[in-house]
Amino acid sequence: MYNFNFYNPTHIVFGKDRLHELDSLIPQDNKVLVLYGGGSVKKFGTLSKIKAALGDREVLEFGGIESNPQFDTVMKAVDLVKKENVDFLLAVGGGSVIDGTKFVAMASKYEGNNIEDLLYSGFAPAPITDALPLGTVVTIPATGSEMNPCAVISYNQGKHLTMSPLIYPKFSFLDPEITFTLPTTQIANGVVDAFIHTIEQYVTFPVDARIQDRTAEGILQTLVEIGKETIDNPTNYDTRANLVWSATMALNGLIGVGVPQDWTAHMIGHELTVLFGIDHGKTLAILQPSIWKLRKDKKSKKLLQYAERVWHINEGSEEEKIQLAIEKTKEFFESLGVKTHLSDYNISKDKIDEIINHLEKHGLTALSETQDLTLDIVRQILEDAM
Repeated sequence: MYNFNFYNPTHIVFGKDRLHELDSLIPQDNKVLVLYGGGSVKKFGTLSKIKAALGDREVLEFGGIESNPQFDTVMKAVDLVKKENVDFLLAVGGGSVIDGTKFVAMASKYEGNNIEDLLYSGFAPAPITDALPLGTVVTIPATGSEMNPCAVISYNQGKHLTMSPLIYPKFSFLDPEITFTLPTTQIANGVVDAFIHTIEQYVTFPVDARIQDRTAEGILQTLVEIGKETIDNPTNYDTRANLVWSATMALNGLIGVGVPQDWTAHMIGHELTVLFGIDHGKTLAILQPSIWKLRKDKKSKKLLQYAERVWHINEGSEEEKIQLAIEKTKEFFESLGVKTHLSDYNISKDKIDEIINHLEKHGLTALSETQDLTLDIVRQILEDAM
């Protein structure tokens, strides 16, 4: 196991009917900006409950944060924060709203000359020394952004990762009942997103990190058990609660400490979203089986472990076990209603060059946990995913 530091200060408030507890978690004299996406938080009463819980505090609103939050949009929120001297940010939504709010928290306190520098830090901490405090109320279980220090912002035909320990949410409310009204496709995307978040940190190569492995396997098994059930029975509290907590645990840092991490599916998937508008979760379902098919030699030991421990495949040769695990993973995604081929989204082979060019433009030419996945291999992956 590699050396690591582990730090996660986010206070989780889990369970039904707990929004009234917001009052105790935000200072009474704070001016609060509530940020959200579309109109669902108003339509289903979530926003009104939040405003009631905030009591006599001055509360401002900023709506319209997109899926894949756009730089220009969140900068409008930054302008509002500065104009109104906002003290606290409250994100109400899924990963996109939370990511956008994290960027607002950073940009509102940024003292550098070029705000775009916050978008190009990648896996290094962003160049900030302060950020506005923020909290979240999660309405879409998927990204785990409610308990990590990362954000992805869309800018200049690219999706850019930024991170800082200063943008961990102070608290996050996870109420499974708030997610009951979500469209089926959003829940399916969320299951896939949480699944692949776990895979990216687990199916790499062994470093004898047993706690991380067993925890990752527990998340994956849980998602397999409840994925289709929580789609078919959206108001089943227990299955939805397990999805919500799985999504948070998949990317709160716990299973990623001390182990190699991949993120190939995410890097390529971001380009598919930018270029063709395919939902993030769907891009991951398209890519992951083909990545494994082309990288079996690099990942054989962990793929075999995945086959045996997650899918309980105990018969056949090592090669047969691995192949069956890949097939079962693909079948799982399909059982959620998520298609797993580029052609299902009207993406043809003549688009591959465009995808490759975008990866090269963004410097993504040496991917994977071993950084030897070249653009030539990406091409093979995309061809296989057709």
